[in-house]
Amino acid sequence: MLSRTADHLFWMARYTERAENTARMLDVNVQTSMLPQSAEHAENGWRAMLGISELQSSFDFHYGILTKKDVLDFMVRDPMNPSSIASCLKEARENARAVRGTLTTEVWETQNATWLSMQEKLASGIVEQDPSQFFEWVKYRSHLSRGVTLGTMLKDEAVHFIRLGTFLERADNTARILDVKFHGTKTKGQSKDSIQKDFYYWAALLHSVSGFEIYRKVYRDVITPERVAELLMLRGNMPRSLLACMDEVVANLAVVSNDVSADTERFAGKLHAELKFATIEDILNAGLHNTLTEFLERIFELGNRISRDFLVPLAA
Repeated sequence: MLSRTADHLFWMARYTERAENTARMLDVNVQTSMLPQSAEHAENGWRAMLGISELQSSFDFHYGILTKKDVLDFMVRDPMNPSSIASCLKEARENARAVRGTLTTEVWETQNATWLSMQEKLASGIVEQDPSQFFEWVKYRSHLSRGVTLGTMLKDEAVHFIRLGTFLERADNTARILDVKFHGTKTKGQSKDSIQKDFYYWAALLHSVSGFEIYRKVYRDVITPERVAELLMLRGNMPRSLLACMDEVVANLAVVSNDVSADTERFAGKLHAELKFATIEDILNAGLHNTLTEFLERIFELGNRISRDFLVPLAA
């Protein structure tokens, strides 16, 4: 497959997944912002989300004073933010248009219809009236895109590059969602009211990654931060966990391997093995924030290596 074609497929999938994960991150912040809390605490929640998305400086440059309305506008529709939902869905559609001949008609029409429908929804004011409904729509369109891709496309290299993009992006975003939650939460010396409030925070986080029912099925007990971390990092049967994502990355890399990709495959395999054989106790002892920060750095490096070996290399 031509590297430029693989590049468009890879980034079509990454942008679609990024739009979904941005919607998930925003939704959990909208839900938790409704809990009783001080204005300062609510603002810190939004700042933590911008910080972990590496968008704090860009937001401050364009908006100055932080408000919930401005954060939503910046993360949903702002064309100056390349990670906004609107920007991601536009780029996903443009990458799909560039390789229409490689995609099935159903896949292209799904991407195109998502872009057209999104413009109508943004114009209707739904983000201001009911942001959670809009975020659910974004998630649904991403699910639809993946389902149509797997249900209509030949299982050749095109699908494997799409899957690579999807799971590399998902691993990055799951780590960010988990890190922002743990980084802003204290679990020691809490009052009864604080512990009760934390339950809703962790429940909201699990809902944001479609993990609430899974948590109940796996642990059958009260929600604790340590088990949330274990579920989202080390459970291979949890679809959005870091281990599950790396399972897919390693498997798809093996299928598309070429003469120069052995080092990249080893790099991915080492990261995968460390997750597969880790325990949550080891991770907590080493420091969860440090572990997730290192994981994000290595996922970024893995993306660069994949671009170097298979795709159009990223600009230096």
